[in-house]
Amino acid sequence: MSTQTPLSGKTAVITGSNSGIGLGIAHELAKAGANIVLNSFTDRDEDHQLAKDMAKEHGVEVRYIQADMSKSDDCRALIESAGACDILVNNAGIQHVAPIDEFPVEKWNAIIAINLSSAFHTTAVALPMMRKAGWGRVINIASAHGLTASPYKSAYVAAKHGIVGLTKVTALETAEEPITCNAICPGYVLTPLVEAQIPDTMKQYNMDRETVIREVLLDRQPSKQFATVEELGGTCVFLASDYAKQITGTTISVDGGWTAL
Repeated sequence: MSTQTPLSGKTAVITGSNSGIGLGIAHELAKAGANIVLNSFTDRDEDHQLAKDMAKEHGVEVRYIQADMSKSDDCRALIESAGACDILVNNAGIQHVAPIDEFPVEKWNAIIAINLSSAFHTTAVALPMMRKAGWGRVINIASAHGLTASPYKSAYVAAKHGIVGLTKVTALETAEEPITCNAICPGYVLTPLVEAQIPDTMKQYNMDRETVIREVLLDRQPSKQFATVEELGGTCVFLASDYAKQITGTTISVDGGWTAL
């Protein structure tokens, strides 16, 4: 069996990574040999234990650094505290659903700050580190909603479209360097948060689990299958690999055909 770890010696910082997509990405990068910096806005014993458990499981260095991605100073301090950032995965995000004329201003501001502005701040600090190291990867977790839209998600759609734009600018500014920047655009991903919504949705529509998944949750996902956090993590590993060194400034959809509609 091959023991090749293509990302050995690299440090990956993943924002919003103590659960869900971010945690799944962190595991796959750790499997590929990268040292990991986990992050969220909490600072609990279980956050630090998560880092210890991951380090033991994959045999890499793992740290947890608390930082609130709604605050620009925290975003920048996260990268500075990491000390190295060869692979930056901007994953942190929140959601709120409401019509534009009823959308709470504080929710708009928080979504734009966490889902979009945080990526600008972390990237701004990470790029000089990557240039000094002579290598770097910026991977922005956008969404199918970075390429298309749905009603009642104005802030989320605006932020994810913004992330795609920021990805392109970052790629152009680093195009002649050994640094790439790309965005992954997931459709519906089976995370603990989504899993927890299924029972209530079954009651709401009086449907069984499979029907709710196919006809409600995955209505716009032609494959009628969730993407998994492991698939998103594997896509990150690929984008961080030498195979992807000429892939920059683009989006990769992991959406079961959603944006092909």
